[in-house]
Amino acid sequence: MKYNNPVIKGFYPDPSVCKAGDTYYLVCSSFQYFPGVPVFESKDLINWKQIGHCLTRESQIQLGNVNSSGGVFAPTIRHNNGRFYMTTTNETGHQNFYVWTDDIYGEWSEAIPVDQGGIDPDLYFEDGKAFFMSNGTDDNGIGGIVQCEIDIETGAKLSPSRSIWQGVGGRYLESPHMYKIDGRYYLMAAEGGTEYGHMVIYARGESVSGPFEAYPDNPVLTNRNLGGYELQGVGHGDLIQDNDGNWWMLHLGFRQTGRWLTYHHLGREVFLTPVTFGGDGWFTAGHNGTTLTCFETDRISSQVIQQEKTSFTFQNTDWNLDWCYLRHPVTANYLLEQDKVTLKGTAVTLDIPESPTFIGLRQRDFNAEISCEVSLTGGEAGITLYMDENHHYDLAIRKTAAGYEAIERLNIGDIKSVEAEAGLGSDNHVTLIIRASHEHYTFLIHGNGKETLLGTAQTRYLSSEVAGGFTGVLIGLYAYGEGSTAEFSNFKCEYL
Repeated sequence: MKYNNPVIKGFYPDPSVCKAGDTYYLVCSSFQYFPGVPVFESKDLINWKQIGHCLTRESQIQLGNVNSSGGVFAPTIRHNNGRFYMTTTNETGHQNFYVWTDDIYGEWSEAIPVDQGGIDPDLYFEDGKAFFMSNGTDDNGIGGIVQCEIDIETGAKLSPSRSIWQGVGGRYLESPHMYKIDGRYYLMAAEGGTEYGHMVIYARGESVSGPFEAYPDNPVLTNRNLGGYELQGVGHGDLIQDNDGNWWMLHLGFRQTGRWLTYHHLGREVFLTPVTFGGDGWFTAGHNGTTLTCFETDRISSQVIQQEKTSFTFQNTDWNLDWCYLRHPVTANYLLEQDKVTLKGTAVTLDIPESPTFIGLRQRDFNAEISCEVSLTGGEAGITLYMDENHHYDLAIRKTAAGYEAIERLNIGDIKSVEAEAGLGSDNHVTLIIRASHEHYTFLIHGNGKETLLGTAQTRYLSSEVAGGFTGVLIGLYAYGEGSTAEFSNFKCEYL
């Protein structure tokens, strides 16, 4: 069969995968968004369905006042003796921890901290022992991939933290994962930074603690030398063996805006790449060490059809799965119903690292039409294309001394400018429309039987290359202003 990449679109970075029975489970980073660490399941590695989050309570993860791209960093999910474990980092508090559950569809435990620094933690289980790894500095001040044994019930260290591998010389050694395959221990990691130089590397050894011999042809997977190629930033992967014995890598990458336009604003997404072991025990990945937008393979049955959802509405999305908040929400400000949402505004704006009244859906593709009816009582409310506090485009309705008006506002770094205004008189109800393409967003309103163009803005100014950070654009519904109330209805995001 032929499948297309990415297999999970939009801002779902740093994937980690495990298998329980004949089902695969995958988690991703969530940073400052809540609930934290989305969980997906699949039967075929191609079609993924979100089933929950690992971090659903404020007691598990503190996100108050964290800056954008702070909070929850790269998770690892593992299944051992019938129990699922997810380990991650609250980077803002510099704390590694894990949670567990016996019911993948239910709640996860409270956080169990581990006294080892670094980020991108991994768990490896063998013979009743649990080994914890992260990238950082060991107890002797030596940097690299750091490992200790822990008591899996308490998180207490049972051995000193020791640096077991220093990678192959690229910058930002990260994302360690350990596997035992055919009697050998494989240690896979990433280097190059999660940008255009990103790459997957690995080594192998005869012991869980090394020494490790690097693969002679590292990196095993990277798109770093493919100038003018849409897929870039390939790295941070996790290996999985399917039910037929084939090996695969789930990893992140991003789609740049255009073939020659080196910007990306959809965030880092989830890609699937085939892995092949040779007779010498070394493995290769992808097409000559690169990943492609499309792979043709006989490893997956031709009866498997890759499904893609292209229309998102209030009715066909789940408030608890598809949508998310900025940090910990004040739940009293949200009334979420099947066909509409009512938001109460506060004094908190989108421009500060707190929790404004905001609920968002990840933008999953370049070409789209987004529309929603908004009715307002005081203050301001609308749709925001949100990258971070300093980079977001707002299409909104607001109360003025003369009545109501619709506005297009661009927030780019220190420049915050209302680019267009359209008076609505006493009418506090309007349909907001955003048309998205690879390079531009176009902002319109529909009211009084006519469509009015407010303006356009380039997507590049919401890209990671401009804004920095590790997230992607969210389509957010928001309200602002003490005592104000906004009702949103007939929401639709249609990918074209």
